[in-house]
Amino acid sequence: TPVENHVGELASILDFTNPGLLGRTRAFQRDGRELGTEGRALLARTIRPFVLRRTKDQVAADLPPRTEQVVHCRLDPPQRSYYDALRDRYRQSLLRRVEREGMARAKIHVLEALLRLRQAACHPGLVDPGKSGAESAKLDTLVARLRELRGEGHKALVFSQFTSLLALVQPRLDEHRIPYAYLDGATRDRAARVRKFQEDPDCGVFLVSRKAGGLGLNLTAASYVFILDPWWNPAVEAQAIDRTHRIGQTRAVFAYRLIAEDTVEEKILQLQDAKRDLARALITEDHSLIGGLRR
Repeated sequence: TPVENHVGELASILDFTNPGLLGRTRAFQRDGRELGTEGRALLARTIRPFVLRRTKDQVAADLPPRTEQVVHCRLDPPQRSYYDALRDRYRQSLLRRVEREGMARAKIHVLEALLRLRQAACHPGLVDPGKSGAESAKLDTLVARLRELRGEGHKALVFSQFTSLLALVQPRLDEHRIPYAYLDGATRDRAARVRKFQEDPDCGVFLVSRKAGGLGLNLTAASYVFILDPWWNPAVEAQAIDRTHRIGQTRAVFAYRLIAEDTVEEKILQLQDAKRDLARALITEDHSLIGGLRR
């Protein structure tokens, strides 16, 4: 994925393979919006002779379809009140800090606030361990859907960046007697966990931390994927979904992103869309320049 976050990622690759092609790469260290539509088109034409892209549709045309959907979860009153109070508290403290120290020195605190708000949108217990028994709109939605899938004989992957969130999912699954496998960065017997999920017909759910299991696993026994928390980089989520939508999959794949309404997660979705647009604008599948080449 040559463009995941900003144009500078692509520029660094091309500067290594074709030094001087793009001139001073410092001009491409932004996110691409400053280039404008004409600038993006010019850059795309410049790099086209040096980029050959093969998409999954081209190299694995027999793969079943893949459907992605955003599921909006409405926070119940206690979780909404907790989230709003946390947001207001961080907003006031950050405004005072930025005014006092400037944005450059307050960046780390801004990132911390975003992390805590993302956690609160998932489950209050991620911010305050004393609230581990609190209600969570996402977990209610997830468990309800997993129960339906189990009744229909389907298997599902559940991804989250937060292992603490996956830990809160486990007792919910135990309560409803839904067998599951689990994998995170501390798991030592990865192959055994994968084999259990792939081969045991009774193991219908695989809880996976996105960092530990978002790459390198073949989990084609699943045909459903749930992303519990959105990540800033859409390519990371795409790689997670591809654990099941790969060669060997024979059934249609359905991927669901659970998004808490009226939270910072909706802003993350907007950022993801902007990054996808940038990648599509620069990396095309137009092979007209090489279509006539012969040995």
